Amino acid sequence: MAVVAWYHGGMSHPQDMNPDELFDAAYRGEVPEMGERPPWSIGEPQPEIRSLIDAGRFHGEVLDAGCGEAATSMYLAERGYTTVGLDLSPTAIDLARAEAKRRGLTTATFEVADISNFTGYDGRFGTIVDSTLFHSIPVEAREGYQRSIVRAAAPGASYFVLVFDRDKLPDGPANPVTEEELREVVGRYWVIDDVRPARIHAVLPDNPDVTLPFQDIREEAGGRKSLPGWLLEAHLG
Repeated sequence: MAVVAWYHGGMSHPQDMNPDELFDAAYRGEVPEMGERPPWSIGEPQPEIRSLIDAGRFHGEVLDAGCGEAATSMYLAERGYTTVGLDLSPTAIDLARAEAKRRGLTTATFEVADISNFTGYDGRFGTIVDSTLFHSIPVEAREGYQRSIVRAAAPGASYFVLVFDRDKLPDGPANPVTEEELREVVGRYWVIDDVRPARIHAVLPDNPDVTLPFQDIREEAGGRKSLPGWLLEAHLG
């Protein structure tokens, strides 16, 4: 998930780093405004994604696209799934591998990869999950992303996307989407079953010098906040 999506003002690091460097710095805890962990690293799957897993909606091997520290992959592997997590950040992948080893999870593997242009998994995955990756991808890379994951999808694969709502993030530097944009991009490659409003949970450190560029921020249990987004469900026709 894009670090720069979360804050406006009061940050020096985003001006000094390219996005790839900024991701790694956030995962290393080197962006002070973010705290010790990135806001999206909540230590468990996003509640919207966890509900799908618990309802038995995931099937086959699972691709965790833009896995970060891979809480979703860990949750799945603990429940008997075989998962592959791909992320552009070497630090995130190192953290994911270390956590999987600590938990003794042998069916969760992780690789550094550009999600918009990766190969080597043709026809493999029964489920592809995008938990807050979509809005981190440059707009011009969306088509490559869709082509790459379709190539990696098994016949009849399911695709789930949790992404920020652009109407509630009007000035953000990330690339959130309206419902129409999401349907347009994904619908060229997948059969869309549902798009509905959703909540994205985050741990946001208190910082009076930083203005959050979101509307409709809600307080959640455990000191978290939730932000408005979309949840898309689709399948490969």
